[in-house]
Amino acid sequence: MNRSVAYAALLGLLLLTGCETPATRPNFPDIHFTNEPRLRVDVAAIDLQSAFHAKFQPPNVEHLFPVPPEHAMQNWAEDRLGATGTSRRMRVLITDASVTETQLPKTPGLTGAFRTDQAQRYDIKAAMSIDILNDGGFTERSVEASVTLTRSVPEGITPNQRDKAWYAMTKELMAALDKQLEQRMRENFTFYVQ
Repeated sequence: MNRSVAYAALLGLLLLTGCETPATRPNFPDIHFTNEPRLRVDVAAIDLQSAFHAKFQPPNVEHLFPVPPEHAMQNWAEDRLGATGTSRRMRVLITDASVTETQLPKTPGLTGAFRTDQAQRYDIKAAMSIDILNDGGFTERSVEASVTLTRSVPEGITPNQRDKAWYAMTKELMAALDKQLEQRMRENFTFYVQ
């Protein structure tokens, strides 16, 4: 085989291996709460606000989640709460929706070579406050709820596996927050929640 044919074959092989299609990021359904009964509140309007600001830099990674916790919390307020009254307002405030990533140490030496360690730990927090304000703007009733989860992922997982783990974390976080918020509203907003 002459040298130019060998180079052409090698170039063709390199081009073919360079054209591998990267794995596409899976699509995850949005996290909603429409399967739960709406909490009908005796207020004329519901104002959803957020005091949380994503940092968009390490160690914070909430903006990388397939469904960021803040977005899931907004969905919760829109899906679960309904205004049925003619006076008063409800203020729903997202105060925390953060996720931080911590690199975990690897097991050293020979033992580490034959062991799959947990590579990253994620500390996830969701916190909200809900106030019922009279027509003068003064608070009549308030509740707060806060949920914190800590989960880790093993070394060697693919980006798609990480996204799947992040999505599961958000669903678990929101299920706990939903339960806590409903319980506190039913306890403290007795005359307002139908």
